[in-house]
Amino acid sequence: MKRIVRRTYARAGLLGNPSDGYHGKTISLIVGQLFAEVEFRESAEIAILPMPSERRSFASLPSLRDSVATCGYYGSERLILAALKKFYDFFGGTRLAGEPNFTVSATTNIPRSVGLAGSSAIVMATLRAALGWYGLALAPDVLASLTLAVEREELGIPAGLQDRVIQAYEGLVFMDFSLEGMRNEHGLAMGRYETLDPQLLPPLYVAYAIDQGEPTEVFHHDLRARFAAGEPAVVAGMKRFAELAELGRAALLRRDYRELHDLINANFDLRHSICRLNPAHRAMVEAARATGASAKFCGSGGAIIGTFDGAGMYRALADTLARQGCGILRPHVGFFQEG
Repeated sequence: MKRIVRRTYARAGLLGNPSDGYHGKTISLIVGQLFAEVEFRESAEIAILPMPSERRSFASLPSLRDSVATCGYYGSERLILAALKKFYDFFGGTRLAGEPNFTVSATTNIPRSVGLAGSSAIVMATLRAALGWYGLALAPDVLASLTLAVEREELGIPAGLQDRVIQAYEGLVFMDFSLEGMRNEHGLAMGRYETLDPQLLPPLYVAYAIDQGEPTEVFHHDLRARFAAGEPAVVAGMKRFAELAELGRAALLRRDYRELHDLINANFDLRHSICRLNPAHRAMVEAARATGASAKFCGSGGAIIGTFDGAGMYRALADTLARQGCGILRPHVGFFQEG
């Protein structure tokens, strides 16, 4: 019986975010310990199974409430449905003939709603599984843009390309989404992407809230409206985020980790100056900085990334952030693509 399994990994924005949806520039990296996995298994009809955590029956109202708090009102099913619909639209029926139907199941260990790109991981893993099922392939830049099209066009999620680009390329990538850097292929918008050697990175940590963060839709709704209205602080801020990413690329290439430390902190300080931030998420950054580490948000809030100096500082980070109700890890930054 035919079976295919594909993974897509969490990501963390190192510098430049949230300018990726605003003609900015960013640096992002993969977090190899956290991933979404999608399986296609041959079946008589096409079916989508809910994830184990996404129950449709409950022992009581409190258990229903706990499930919604953890999984939200919309689970993985809508992401998989949208990915398969867009996949069919992109390739057309003639290229998808001759293969059996399948049942789709998904699992993930990416914490939800903390800015680690868990939703796009499910979408891209579904697209990767569909590509494998039908013996097709897409270049990483096309795969990233197709994933974004699923989320924007099918689901109305106001996302940028950064998450999908790093998840498609993996490793460590510098991205240019400026108007000069953008192009259009296959009806999809793409930027300019430069893969960097992960060996250039200093010791990094990623920490995330155990309870839920804030969905990207909530964060970007206000910011996008302010940017569109030409609010000077927001427009200038997006330009500065892009500059921080450019400076970070240069610092990485010369292994100037003191400069990188300062740029990461500057990225958060700028974000704080133009955005309303969840006090609990801001406290994570402040707690990490109190140990001497640098810190900024990985994405929309609820997870942070930064540099640290030595095992002693990492232990202090782990202890301090545990008291904030956070998990912590040292990200595996590499290349994990299957076929």
